[in-house]
Amino acid sequence: MFFFSILFLIVFVLIGVAFFTLFERKVLSYIQFRKGPNSVGLMGLFQPFSDALKLFSKEFYFLVFGNYFIYYFVPMLGLVTSLLFWLIYPFFFNVISFNLGLLFFLCCSGCGVYFIMIAGWCSNSSYSLLGSMRSIAQSISYEVCFFLIVLCLVIYVESFNLIDFYHFQFYLWFFFICFPLFFVFFSCCLAETNRSPFDFSEGESELVSGFNVEYSSYMFSLFFLAEYSSMMFMSFFLVFLFWGGDLINFFFFFSVLFFVFLFIWVRGTFPRYRYDKLMYLSWKCYLPLVLNYLFYFIFMSIVFYYIFFSFKL
Repeated sequence: MFFFSILFLIVFVLIGVAFFTLFERKVLSYIQFRKGPNSVGLMGLFQPFSDALKLFSKEFYFLVFGNYFIYYFVPMLGLVTSLLFWLIYPFFFNVISFNLGLLFFLCCSGCGVYFIMIAGWCSNSSYSLLGSMRSIAQSISYEVCFFLIVLCLVIYVESFNLIDFYHFQFYLWFFFICFPLFFVFFSCCLAETNRSPFDFSEGESELVSGFNVEYSSYMFSLFFLAEYSSMMFMSFFLVFLFWGGDLINFFFFFSVLFFVFLFIWVRGTFPRYRYDKLMYLSWKCYLPLVLNYLFYFIFMSIVFYYIFFSFKL
């Protein structure tokens, strides 16, 4: 049952990624006062399948110099890692409860940067290597704040299971308890998925598409699928941690769709950060705020424990 549930989930995640690309192109086109894809099928509904056929049938580019084995397998491993995030999706109806789900997510998220790094290195191109180095610095910087925010909530809930987060927020969402942390977490999600205004690993204007410049055909589409799958998961994760996480309610899925739209809206609105400003924002603005919240949650947990045991005695 677990196998079929996960297979069912991954198939629909991949279909969602296909229509995510159509949704993004439509939203960006209306932001820029044009129509977007509207020729293939009714209102362009078959455009994602047309793009997939085009990408997977294109001629593959073979490197003259480079590490062939790593070059071919890194995109596949990157896609598998991004799909592994969805294993922590809580199922209520077939008695599957991933007790250490958040810990598993943090481990997989920490591995994500290695695939970008190795993809930039094994291509044997200075542009892709530069893009991967910038991505490493950015991901490490924002992963610190990202993981600390998750740790704050784990200390408060005292569990790594997402279902416990749902039960804990039944009456009051974390969005109201940790209002500033929510916005810091959202910007860290943008940085973790290499989206604008933090898309330094794919800075088209100066890096010629960054770490994936030597990839083409289905290898490029695997990177593409991994990035959009991660964005969908981050939207789900954000709603689950801060907006209640009521999977039975339709409001939950509309909230996830709203954050997917927000990812696209930010891309169509904000320019790319300057690189020193990016590092300044992470280490001198976000990190002190998150550390203060972490100490506050630790202090409150100790106080609650003291009050509880004093009443018990």
